[in-house]
Amino acid sequence: MFRRIRHNWRPVKGQPLTELDKKVLYYQNKGCLVPSRHLIKTPEQIEGIRRSGVVNTGVLDLVESKIRAGMSTAEIDKLVYDYTVSHGAIPAPLNYEGFPKSVCTSINEVVCHGIPSDDEILEEGDIINVDVSTILDGYYSDASRMFIIGKTTPEKEKLVRVTKECLQIGMEAARPFGFVGDIGHAIQKHAEKHGFSVVRDLCGHGVGLEFHEDPDVEHFGKKGTGMLLVPGMVFTIEPMINMGTYRVFVDEEDGWTVMTEDELPSAQWEHTFVMTENGLEILTY
Repeated sequence: MFRRIRHNWRPVKGQPLTELDKKVLYYQNKGCLVPSRHLIKTPEQIEGIRRSGVVNTGVLDLVESKIRAGMSTAEIDKLVYDYTVSHGAIPAPLNYEGFPKSVCTSINEVVCHGIPSDDEILEEGDIINVDVSTILDGYYSDASRMFIIGKTTPEKEKLVRVTKECLQIGMEAARPFGFVGDIGHAIQKHAEKHGFSVVRDLCGHGVGLEFHEDPDVEHFGKKGTGMLLVPGMVFTIEPMINMGTYRVFVDEEDGWTVMTEDELPSAQWEHTFVMTENGLEILTY
């Protein structure tokens, strides 16, 4: 769903090659897809994204403390908006490409981009993904959590649990100077081992200075493919795992809500990460 750009690594003109330059150019000369230098965040930018992530995590903590059966998804939207603006930030989804609300609320067979509504009431047994994105001082952060409303079925509980495991396994697979495809390969293997499928039509993404940046972080694929992972890159991992088929469709009426083709449940967990020399650091929970 995001643009694909052919990137090239260019050393800083007039300056000697750094060790980072040498490493990235080695892979570039082998024909690998490498990031442009502008995708490598400065320490100051990473700190700004981290501060945004603190607000973003606070929003989800608030939702977790309030969410319950009988609550409308419009009430969740109000909680998100009020908390975000009271902390000097902006809900990134609000008016983004026409999206009308401050948060995405995706229940049961809704994979993502569910629009909050006064008419949508949470019921016992529902599973819901609440996806929050925050802009603070121009820096973007992004995360989502699954919530089980009351007691649900063992099948739904397993789906939520395995999806969270997929996020952790994807995180562990992401190593400096590895590849984006390593993440997707690990996630797909774990999901399919448990009889679930991985959504193909949506993916994680770079984030930080814009809402959606390169690279695309697909949650399926092969090791050693995709963009090289370089320290300083900031991106999300957000596996969408379906109980049935991986195929999805977009609701024609609102143009946003993504649902499973077979109307079986879906789950998603998401963090924003920065790649360091030692692996991933979580910036949003």
